[in-house]
Amino acid sequence: MARLQITLKHSRIGQTERARACLIGLGLRHPGSVSVLENTPAVRGMVKKVLHLVEAVEVA
Repeated sequence: MARLQITLKHSRIGQTERARACLIGLGLRHPGSVSVLENTPAVRGMVKKVLHLVEAVEVA
């Protein structure tokens, strides 16, 4: 199964509680942090909620 490399590009300060919860669930704490996760529907849904804050790239 493919994996997603997710990088936090913008700070979570000023974001909604729901967006902050998604970032914590993705394992992203501060700008520049990177997390590599399985490409599952749950992960894709969390990325979609915070797409304005992160950059997601599919890796092998």
